[in-house]
Amino acid sequence: MDLSVVILNWKVKELLRQCLISVYRETSDIDFEVIVVDNDSRDGSAEMVTREFPQARLIVNDRNVGFAAGNNVGIRVAKGEFVILLNPDTELRENALAKMVAAIRANPDVAVCGPTLLNADGSLQPSVRRFPTPASQALVMLKLHNLFPRIKPIREYFASGFDYLAPSSVDQVMGAAFMVRRTVFEESGLLDERYFIWFEEVDFCKRVIDAGHDVMYTPEAHIIHHGGESFGQVFGPKKQHYLNSSLLKYIRKHYGLAPAVGLALLYPLSMALAWVAEFFGLSGTGRR
Repeated sequence: MDLSVVILNWKVKELLRQCLISVYRETSDIDFEVIVVDNDSRDGSAEMVTREFPQARLIVNDRNVGFAAGNNVGIRVAKGEFVILLNPDTELRENALAKMVAAIRANPDVAVCGPTLLNADGSLQPSVRRFPTPASQALVMLKLHNLFPRIKPIREYFASGFDYLAPSSVDQVMGAAFMVRRTVFEESGLLDERYFIWFEEVDFCKRVIDAGHDVMYTPEAHIIHHGGESFGQVFGPKKQHYLNSSLLKYIRKHYGLAPAVGLALLYPLSMALAWVAEFFGLSGTGRR
């Protein structure tokens, strides 16, 4: 089998339906399976999949175990040569999955491949970033990237000026459509389940690059990503807490204790800013 499509769902039944329709409508020329993992949505999502998409394999978790653990449930039963972790708030265009398979298959050193992500209106959605550093993340925690987007650590982290028209080796691609060579999961392990939400795909890209593999962006495949629909249902400051928690785990893991402690000292101010943003209706955290 060429590809396993793993879709982790949490309380977005209608978007999940449209995602599944697009997967079956827009995918040809490859042998694929679809695995839907429902993170205890209780909104009728599981029943909808059973009723309308009996060809998909459905796994229902008895609680919301988070992004990493939930996707790992699907990865463990996947049979494809490649596995794509696909958000339920995505819609495929023009055989995007087959194009991604072709791109990663043509580059044996590539472990992870990401497509061109588009907003609902068809405009480009930035999906490539450099790896986080303590300096860039201190600025992000304090929301200073919104005020000073041209500061060097911010420009570098957000990959300002990246050419989305050309294929390229990159540090990380967004986890909304994240294709992985299955042998790489076997070699490097699954997603780190210490991350409940955010930074799990960043951590995975860092691990595979450190192991000598490449991460690739391809402009050939186009996928619409509505963005943040599942986690948009979570209260703004709570999202900031999850983001900060995952960030500190990432920095501790890849940079050591001292930088993590330094960022932890900014946690109270970061949370205060999240509450201010929520009060003024300005909350908007992350890119999940």
